[in-house]
Amino acid sequence: MPKVVIRKDGQCHEGEVRPNTNLVVRAGIKQFPFPHLDYGCGMGKCSKCMCKVLRGAEHLAEPNWKEKKQLGDQLDAGFRLACQLWIHHDIEISQGESAPT
Repeated sequence: MPKVVIRKDGQCHEGEVRPNTNLVVRAGIKQFPFPHLDYGCGMGKCSKCMCKVLRGAEHLAEPNWKEKKQLGDQLDAGFRLACQLWIHHDIEISQGESAPT
């Protein structure tokens, strides 16, 4: 099972999820081990779930049109929308002080 690491506000939260898991969907239905994930609409419109991928980006699908529209050049710096990511492999992300709002 993929290991997920979320770094936020100087803390590190770790857990596992099933393959093909969307982090925001799991957080929304309370079956996610990290209540610390910031998210909003879950549809790629608000950018509240923006995170920086620290490890595992090579296993993610290419950014979709929603991410391109919301994040623009920030994609080049490793930022993604958590609501648009489907996790199949280990990943480490950061939110908070590491990600601009």
